[in-house]
Amino acid sequence: MTLLSAAGSHVGKVRSNNQDSGYAGEHLFVVADGMGGHAGGDVASALAIQSIAHIDRAFENASDAAQALRSALLEANQELAETVFEHPELAGMGTTVSGLVRVGDRLALAHIGDSRVYRWRDGELTQVTKDHTFVQRLVDSGRITAEEAAVHPRRSVLMRVLGDVDLTPEIDIEVLDARPGDRWVLCSDGLSGYVTEQRVGELLDEHPDAAAAVEALIDESLDHGAPDNVTVVIVGIDDSGSSSIGAPVMVGSAAKPLSYTAAVSKRSVRLPSLLLHPLTATSVPADEHFEPESEEFLRELIAEDERRKVRRRITWSVGILLVAGLLVAALAAGYQWTQSRYFVGVSNGQVAIFQGVQQGIGPFPLSSVYFESDIDVDDLSPFSRQRVESTINADDLPEALSIIERLTAEVER
Repeated sequence: MTLLSAAGSHVGKVRSNNQDSGYAGEHLFVVADGMGGHAGGDVASALAIQSIAHIDRAFENASDAAQALRSALLEANQELAETVFEHPELAGMGTTVSGLVRVGDRLALAHIGDSRVYRWRDGELTQVTKDHTFVQRLVDSGRITAEEAAVHPRRSVLMRVLGDVDLTPEIDIEVLDARPGDRWVLCSDGLSGYVTEQRVGELLDEHPDAAAAVEALIDESLDHGAPDNVTVVIVGIDDSGSSSIGAPVMVGSAAKPLSYTAAVSKRSVRLPSLLLHPLTATSVPADEHFEPESEEFLRELIAEDERRKVRRRITWSVGILLVAGLLVAALAAGYQWTQSRYFVGVSNGQVAIFQGVQQGIGPFPLSSVYFESDIDVDDLSPFSRQRVESTINADDLPEALSIIERLTAEVER
């Protein structure tokens, strides 16, 4: 039987613990990516998933489901705050959450953070959620491109999360239409940050079975070095009112007993990973962290980004000037070399010595008349006249003068 929905999670090739969690049930599907590094990211995502799972039930309409999902996220936020109160060593932990509840041909969505929800429809993959990150703010304002955001030094700054960092977080909720044949992908940035959307769409097309598609997507992230945890939940849509996979499944940290003991933040990298993925597998991505969405902080980050752009412009300008200087120097040296050359040719019907070379650069000649003799070209023998009209090269000025003397002697004879 081809499964409509499935969930999977992998720790990746660099991190020592999985801070992601996922859930796939009868009606509810959720992905959470823990924040706070080794001191609580796994706890945050697991608590959030376990707190939200109780709304995996049938709803009369999608609007009710969306409100229930939002309320569940706020309850999870409160539980995280209470956990930090009991375990102060977890202060600052938090988690992103992206969840869907299916109600017939409608989907209720709730989202906070930078985990993502994609819709694959008619062979086209579309990002449904918007990242609550600082770099997304810069993209929205036109300050940087999406490509620049992917490598921006502040890409790990989250503006909204669940946790003890914000008592009343703003949560995006939406009701979406679902069609038979749709496939919805919920994932942590361990997938979206390292596998292109085009490749995600290709793998969904290649694997109709949800479990096989989840495995293929995770493997693709591993093939790119998987420096971060990666969690994927796929929700398939058919004519039935449910996308159930049978018994509810929890993956990642939510599938394990909670531990409040800090783990080592990274593990050693094996030689095969070092050789195959030198740029990604050898370093742990920066831990995501929350910053309050205050105007003062945004202004500070934007000002810092402007300074970074100015530094980048200065670097490029200096580089361009250096290249231009080298080019000018090369052209000057080349021109000086041409002016050390001489040849004998015709000027105004007379035999003349030219300084430079016969070739030019476009309309600009690289030679000029150095000396015009009294020898009329028509007075030369046919052979000598042909040679002069075709120009006679000389290694230096004395050799050119010597050629003029020989031609003079020929005319006088």
